[in-house]
Amino acid sequence: MQLNSVKEADVTDVLVVGAGPTGLTLACDLARRGVHALVVERADRLFPGSRGKGIQPRTMEVFDDLGVLDAIRAHGGPYPVGMIWQDGKRQGEHRMFDEVAPTETVPYAGSWMVPQWRTQEILFARLRELGGGVAFGRELTGLTQETDGVTATFTTGAPVRARYAVAADGGRSTGRRLLGVDMTGETVDPNPALVADVRITGLDRDNLHVFPPADGEGFLVLWPLPGVEDFQLAASFEDPASTPDLSLDGIRKLIATRTHLAPDAVTEVRWASDFRPRAAMADRFREGRVFLAGDAAHVHSPAGGQGLNTSVQDAYNLGWKLGAVLRGDAPDSLLDSYEEERLPVAAEMLGLSTRIHRGETRRGEATQQLGLGYRGCSLTVETRTGLPADALQAGDRAPDGTRGGVRLFDVFRGAHWTLVAVGTEVELPLLEGDLVRPIRVPAYEAYGSGVFLVRPDGYVGWAGDTAEGLTEYATRVGVLG
Repeated sequence: MQLNSVKEADVTDVLVVGAGPTGLTLACDLARRGVHALVVERADRLFPGSRGKGIQPRTMEVFDDLGVLDAIRAHGGPYPVGMIWQDGKRQGEHRMFDEVAPTETVPYAGSWMVPQWRTQEILFARLRELGGGVAFGRELTGLTQETDGVTATFTTGAPVRARYAVAADGGRSTGRRLLGVDMTGETVDPNPALVADVRITGLDRDNLHVFPPADGEGFLVLWPLPGVEDFQLAASFEDPASTPDLSLDGIRKLIATRTHLAPDAVTEVRWASDFRPRAAMADRFREGRVFLAGDAAHVHSPAGGQGLNTSVQDAYNLGWKLGAVLRGDAPDSLLDSYEEERLPVAAEMLGLSTRIHRGETRRGEATQQLGLGYRGCSLTVETRTGLPADALQAGDRAPDGTRGGVRLFDVFRGAHWTLVAVGTEVELPLLEGDLVRPIRVPAYEAYGSGVFLVRPDGYVGWAGDTAEGLTEYATRVGVLG
């Protein structure tokens, strides 16, 4: 794919620093809302590695809404069953995930494997379709805030003036450092690890291949990546003082030492990186007119497959709020809800990733991120009382389903709010304006009955047996302009 840069703009609505999954998701969401966002990336191209390859069901729903789901499905595949090897012989199968079947309310169950570089290409292509782009080779050097905007400077090119800025520039975020925001965390594992994209012969692509630790060495896993000839190699090392050799010769030696394969079975190393697993979170996600999102706000162990997914959903949460404020439909205070909602979620996912890394829990329902929500937050209003804990409530993800010939996710798709009257005779429309789409559906057990105002990010913002109080809520959050 040809990665053309956009012409640098001196003035923009939102400056997005970083063209990873977080920054590209946010730029796509803003572009479809008519918000001008400039994405700057210090590298001269998109990230080339497969690192964050696991797409969880909730993120698949986000990609459905953003119009990239078909491409994600076409270029990915389900996780294959693991095959355990010892002394060159197959010892049996190993399933890394608890199997979860799709349902009417959860159409995209189970993790979907897509190399991170491919996910970024798909998001980049979608951004181009929406009229946006990325300015490559622009490394951030300074951030200055005024009462009505932010000025950013770079190693090359003119300064950029924006009404808001988002630092989505990774775990070593320059934006976070310039803001003076600290990260608090822990070392999940003191031993180094290696991840690489390799071309290798002598292994089938029907399984992921697991080589358990032996003789004081760490584990080694080879994942066949869908749509390409590459395998992702992941390996751990038992000596905290060691430094993994990322060269072709070094990886060939690693393969020969820990598997039954000969060194020359590795024909190419396409990308490689080493790291020490850690869990850390920024002390705050907002500093004035600048927001932290993705790895700039939270760094996960890769074991749980939560980092990229939590990051994409940061962007999805922030996008509609920035759009409402920039349109003048909502006050700037709406943006305070970003940290209020996302910081606890990030903390929960960090804990989950760490427990999975340490073998304290399995990858299962919690890793799909479908149960995350915003009950009790300031943007959440539940007017009904006496509901059982497992009933759909304000703050929860709005389920999918088809009733009366209408699929709910089809109605939700887009930049609008959705007013859903379920099994009630309340008259529609209750809210006027182009920011809300009303729909009536028959009684549906996933919803019960009542009136539900679904946010642009697919969560129930307001719920009630009647519409009493709905207009007041809609005005506060910018639905009515």
